[in-house]
Amino acid sequence: MDTYIIIVSYNGIKWLEKCLNSCCDYKVIVVDNASTDHTVAFIKKHFPRVILLEQQTNLGFGQANNLGISYALNEGADYVFLLNQDAYLKRDTIAELVNVHKTNSAFGVLSPIQLNGSGNKLDRNFSSYLKYDYNNFFHFDAINKNLSKIYEVPFVNAASWLIPKETLLKVGGFDPIFFHYGEDDNYCQRLRYHRLKVGIVPHVFVMHDREFENKGFQTKTLKYKEWMYKLNWANLNLKNHSSHINKRIREIKNTRLNYLLKFNLRNVKRCNEELQLIYRISDSITQSRITNKTIGKHYI
Repeated sequence: MDTYIIIVSYNGIKWLEKCLNSCCDYKVIVVDNASTDHTVAFIKKHFPRVILLEQQTNLGFGQANNLGISYALNEGADYVFLLNQDAYLKRDTIAELVNVHKTNSAFGVLSPIQLNGSGNKLDRNFSSYLKYDYNNFFHFDAINKNLSKIYEVPFVNAASWLIPKETLLKVGGFDPIFFHYGEDDNYCQRLRYHRLKVGIVPHVFVMHDREFENKGFQTKTLKYKEWMYKLNWANLNLKNHSSHINKRIREIKNTRLNYLLKFNLRNVKRCNEELQLIYRISDSITQSRITNKTIGKHYI
């Protein structure tokens, strides 16, 4: 089975040496999102065997991964393993994930356990993906030292995903309506729609060295609202999404009227901006849903 590791880099010089050294047993594709540090020169000098796809602009996480996935599939890959630039493989992790998938083909994505950058604790964010409400067997099995080979969860972040070719041919790549953050949530939603599962394999590991990374959007900003609306309304498992969009539009218009009656022009402006945002993204969300409901290697 031919497996390619795909890493999206952006100004990741402080992690890349350790990251790439951990991948030495595999073919590696790095898609560089127009880094402004020495990432590209460093890879060319120290890791000449890496397949480096240099971009002139920052494509974001999802679209850059799509380029790497497309390249790997064209080269005959049976699996791709998406690895964050700030993550480091443990030995035999990918091989064991592939072995687990061979007897669990209903899973469209498999992830190892993510440890912190030192490898001495569970990654804090990752621990939330295994909480009781998502899988009420894992903690009991761990206490009893009787872990299963795989645990189904609704979501795990894409810092270390094994994706089989069959998943990519059925579901496609990441949806380009998401630039950064939300693309992996959306992908898990699409897996569920197409009756594929997301799983965590508890006896293999990566280290995710992200203690100091940007944690995402500030709430209440338009950027955050755009992300939230896309994540909710592009979810294929949400029925009649247009009614949800129209309901939100009515709510904002009613709120705007109340602010107008109070001569609160600042908040009236904010309501207008949010309405314009919804009008701007609604068509792309509708098209996204139409595309992603069909089977095919979309976006790759």
